[in-house]
Amino acid sequence: MMHHCSKPTILIVEDEVGPRNALQIILRPFYNLHSVDNGHAALRILQEHTIDLITLDVKLPDQSGLEVLQQVKARYHEVEVVVITGYGSLRSAMDATRFGAAAYLLKPFNVTELLAIIDQTLAKKKRLNNLRYWLSKSEGLWASEPESASAWRQLIDQYQDLRPKTKHESPTADYPEFAPLLSELLEAYNSEVFNHANRTSFYASLMGKQLRLTEVECKVLALGSFLHDIGGLAFGKPSHVLPSLQRERYKHHPEIGARMILPLRLPAEVGQIILYHHEHYDGSGYPYGLQGEGIPLLARVVAIAETFDHLTVEFPSRPVMSVEDAISQIQRQASSHFDPVLTKLLGRVAGECAPSLPELAASARQVMPNR
Repeated sequence: MMHHCSKPTILIVEDEVGPRNALQIILRPFYNLHSVDNGHAALRILQEHTIDLITLDVKLPDQSGLEVLQQVKARYHEVEVVVITGYGSLRSAMDATRFGAAAYLLKPFNVTELLAIIDQTLAKKKRLNNLRYWLSKSEGLWASEPESASAWRQLIDQYQDLRPKTKHESPTADYPEFAPLLSELLEAYNSEVFNHANRTSFYASLMGKQLRLTEVECKVLALGSFLHDIGGLAFGKPSHVLPSLQRERYKHHPEIGARMILPLRLPAEVGQIILYHHEHYDGSGYPYGLQGEGIPLLARVVAIAETFDHLTVEFPSRPVMSVEDAISQIQRQASSHFDPVLTKLLGRVAGECAPSLPELAASARQVMPNR
């Protein structure tokens, strides 16, 4: 596995001379630096140099810093961004998180806090890069159960070397010690899959609270809904449009995902969510054609939550739906694709916080601890 020992490189994007000079003085002892005063110059630097992290002001002379953030994440998804602004608002903080910022700081910032955030962000970037390298070289996680168990042991050992435990961390009965690994494994695989997993878990958890599930059931639902598509790792880079043959092969991802997590000894209900979240209420789903209440309750919840997310997020192949239109479409499929009682429940949940529900979900990071 490759490790880089040279100093990381940071790009400072700040239009005001004073704050820009202050950031240079603070960061120069620890990092290689580039600095610019506008968004276009920042994108030009990214074309010409390898950048590890950007400190980004929201208010720039040529375009919004949030617009720059979106362009950076679209073209250079492995570059981390820390937003630093004197014009902060709840909306801009939510947007920054939704667009992929690692952190959001208000001016005047605390120097110790800034350095700690940058250090933590770069340490996470190193872990993600190592996980990407590992995924590109190993197929053991989705092989036979003995091979999968061996691959998980190797991966956990390597990951823990890069993520030493601190006095603030302690394994609990509710989450396994390697829960952060599961989160960062999906994030390293693909940011869209990771964000979909987070949002699906958010929606499923909202429905779980309405169902008055026990605390243990809520935690299982949050974890299982986050991992529901983990079997997709076996199919390489995800695509919104698959040829028919690949689409049929991809239908095996629930079985692959459920088998992948067996060595981790997670609660059985987590595996059921992964295995059955594509079953339909009328028996027309896959992989086993289960129907009605023969499909475990938590899997029925996740089927609705992930479909709602797919409908309310824009894809290249179709426009985004409003919350109301997405709920209407899901409710039209009650008793065919979805549990009719749960579709009504989704309507109640969404009614409490629509139309801001997708934005709340996009800025929520509640699934995995210690991220």
